[in-house]
Amino acid sequence: MTALTVALALVAAVALLLRWQRPAWYWMSFGVVIALVRILARYASVMDACGLTVPPSRWHLALARMTGRPIPDSRAPRILRLRPTRTGLVLRVKLRPGQDAFDFSAASDRLRHSFVMQNVTAREIRSGVVELRMTGYDVLKRVQMPAAVRGGVMRVPVAMREDGEVYYRDYRQTPHALNVGATQSGKSVYQRNLVAALATLDVALVGIDCKQGVELGPLARRFTALADNPDAAADLLDALVEHMEDVYQLIRREQRLSADLPDVEITADIWDLPDHLRPRPIVLLVDEVAELALFATKDEEKRRDRIITSLVRLAQLGRAAGIYLEICGQRFGSELGKGITMLRAQLTGRTAHRVNDETSANMAFGDIAPDAVLATVQIRTDRPGTAVAGDSSGGWVRIRTPHLSLRRAVNIANSHAHRTPEIPALDAFRPVLPPLGKAAAPSTVTAPAIA
Repeated sequence: MTALTVALALVAAVALLLRWQRPAWYWMSFGVVIALVRILARYASVMDACGLTVPPSRWHLALARMTGRPIPDSRAPRILRLRPTRTGLVLRVKLRPGQDAFDFSAASDRLRHSFVMQNVTAREIRSGVVELRMTGYDVLKRVQMPAAVRGGVMRVPVAMREDGEVYYRDYRQTPHALNVGATQSGKSVYQRNLVAALATLDVALVGIDCKQGVELGPLARRFTALADNPDAAADLLDALVEHMEDVYQLIRREQRLSADLPDVEITADIWDLPDHLRPRPIVLLVDEVAELALFATKDEEKRRDRIITSLVRLAQLGRAAGIYLEICGQRFGSELGKGITMLRAQLTGRTAHRVNDETSANMAFGDIAPDAVLATVQIRTDRPGTAVAGDSSGGWVRIRTPHLSLRRAVNIANSHAHRTPEIPALDAFRPVLPPLGKAAAPSTVTAPAIA
């Protein structure tokens, strides 16, 4: 056996080992070169087989007849750019006359098989230009977030998309969101990642966790206010509504409507206020909305109506006051009583983890993206954290959050506890905690006495 044969066998063994154990490393070292050669060699034939070519123009046909040359072949879209990424390839093509971006979206599954890629998605960049994002391996099997991600003001990374891009939760673009999922579907880990990402920003976190605070209680050092039972939640929401009204009074005083100021300086929300006047934005996280909506007695029904009314008011009016809602639950349907569907209609963002029935998926996506319903019910039980994320525009994508242990989330929350702002209207609901370094006791929240 020659040295060259041994070297080739060793390289092949290393490639197989990397493909099995470290698919990202395999892609960057071997897979990207193989995929580039395959796509460039097969491009014209694949486009023709997938019906993405157009017949030659009349001018070319007439010229061929006049000169006696063979009839030219159908023309494939012209490649503008082919760029490798850490998870796949980005192919940008120029459409031929008569082609449409929908043709590429409809053929994405055929392109995936033809180019031997893990996933292919198509989107229109501008008129006449379509971008095909291809992933070379299953990025959702073992989620690894990039070391450096670019967030922003109220924009945090929380998951990885199936096309290899980072999924961001952008509160200024999508103020309120719904997160549904069955038990052990990864819904709590998604919320944990969200809290850990928000903990690094100058934002106030307000939590309602009616499971006696077992989910949000350990992260309480980063929470400005926390309620762990329905009675405290009702009072906390009332206080939030009052705080929202105070913020609107501040905005009204500072709108600067004098005739000598340009229109750009007129404000209608907190983000156009001067820095020294701008109140801290608030993210309200509700861990299980059904616990707030269920009742067994007349008194509980009155409390439930107070809670739902306050949530609806915050969803309708809170955005301009810098109050954003993140509502979680296993189900979110009309069986939870009056006002629930009105609240759901205000929640632009939708995230659905694995559900137990199609009806639960319909509660999230049935009114905005029917295709996403089928994708939701197909989520496997052995992949917790996988979800379908979309919004009221009808667009959706599969995502998966990286596993974040509660211990690590607590460490992140504690290390950023100094960012926790004090909001006078919510002081009565601030978690009571022992000093760091001492034995931690469960955080408690006492509802203020009502005269």
